[in-house]
Amino acid sequence: MDPHLLRTFVAVADLRSFSAAARRLGYTQSAVSQQIAALEADLGVALLGRRPVAPTPAGRRLLEHAGPLLLRHRAARADVLRAAARPARTVVVAASPLACPPALARALRGPRLRVTVRTADRRRVAEQVASGAADLGLVDGIAAPSDPLRLPDVGPLTAVGASAEPLAVVLPSGHPLAGRGGLALADLAGALWLQAPAAVAVERLRELAGEPPGSGGFRTGSGYDGHDLRTVLSLVAAGHGLTLLPASAASAGGTAVVAVPLSAPRVVHRVEVLHGALGIPGDGGGAEDGGGGDGGGAEDAEDAVAALVAQLRQPPSSTPPGTPA
Repeated sequence: MDPHLLRTFVAVADLRSFSAAARRLGYTQSAVSQQIAALEADLGVALLGRRPVAPTPAGRRLLEHAGPLLLRHRAARADVLRAAARPARTVVVAASPLACPPALARALRGPRLRVTVRTADRRRVAEQVASGAADLGLVDGIAAPSDPLRLPDVGPLTAVGASAEPLAVVLPSGHPLAGRGGLALADLAGALWLQAPAAVAVERLRELAGEPPGSGGFRTGSGYDGHDLRTVLSLVAAGHGLTLLPASAASAGGTAVVAVPLSAPRVVHRVEVLHGALGIPGDGGGAEDGGGGDGGGAEDAEDAVAALVAQLRQPPSSTPPGTPA
């Protein structure tokens, strides 16, 4: 199936218009019509109704597959370009909202290196690295101390541990439980929680506490769909609901909130580095194999990415502070 035809089909189905799809893609309307006809001829089924323009049942089924297929195509293209030592003047790092604590931010440095950090949700981080929109990814989540994160399958990526730290339940400073030395998540199922996916989604809290589906535990108060940690902490301080954060992030709330260590379950906040295929730093060939100056920039850029991965990698023997032995 030709990915160019598939991309055109997705545009028409999304916009419900051949002319609007032509403007988005930079084609003529007749070229869009020809591409849709070619795709329908290839599959032997009608994919779009014409008046009005809308996907047929077969077209709706194809749309379910189109996104993953096009992402795989972009990921394959990006991986081939990486293997060919594509040039890069900067290193672009895609990071989920809580994936760049101070220690990792300090590691994102190097001689003659410019780093650009982009915030995205956890799935988008993996997609950006797979498609080549970012050179590296930093993604965070909750896991058992020795377990890797569960990451989406978006292409040939490598994930390595970068950091792990204890979690804390964040409450308003006047909350009755604010003076506790530790809190078990299961004991807080009746509390009101802030629905903030940038922190920890309520659905994940239910899973961690072993709550059966439909049990009604972990009720949600207000919701926040942004990425700003200060807003999350302000909402908690104002009584919109509790949240769960890595200890280093929870401490940023000042005296308006209290961070009580999570005592159970035994989980940590984990950050992993995502990257595509990398060469060996310093192994670019160059003068010995007759390479000219044109390839040096690409080799230097790949060396810089590999060096950053080495700086970010968590030592295998490291144990998160406060984690029981």
